[in-house]
Amino acid sequence: MKKQIRQRGRLAKLPRALRVQLVAARRARKWSQAELGKRTRLPQAHISAIENGKIVPRFDTALDLVRVLGNDLVMIPRALGPAVQALIRDHQSANRRPGEDDGERPLYAFDESEEGHGEDQEEDQDDET
Repeated sequence: MKKQIRQRGRLAKLPRALRVQLVAARRARKWSQAELGKRTRLPQAHISAIENGKIVPRFDTALDLVRVLGNDLVMIPRALGPAVQALIRDHQSANRRPGEDDGERPLYAFDESEEGHGEDQEEDQDDET
């Protein structure tokens, strides 16, 4: 029975979003998999297998990869996840070149086309009657 519990608790592979972020961070630094491997003392094939989800790195290896790429792993309450992701998007967009747009808007952006926002809308409805 212990074997079943252990297998259920293990990841089959790193979540896709994390793997995409690792690849993006490596490419942003213009590093090859071999260069990242040199900096983390891992073979290029191991870096490739992690990025492609073929193997799950140990925690210390994942932490090394993330930190060498200029990031960190942080535990946050799940309820704060959307707010933290919005902060990260804002930070990334501040580093973009002018005119470069990824089509996303901030999580807490006010959109004038949305119904129910602002006092002006109530006044307009009163004028129509």
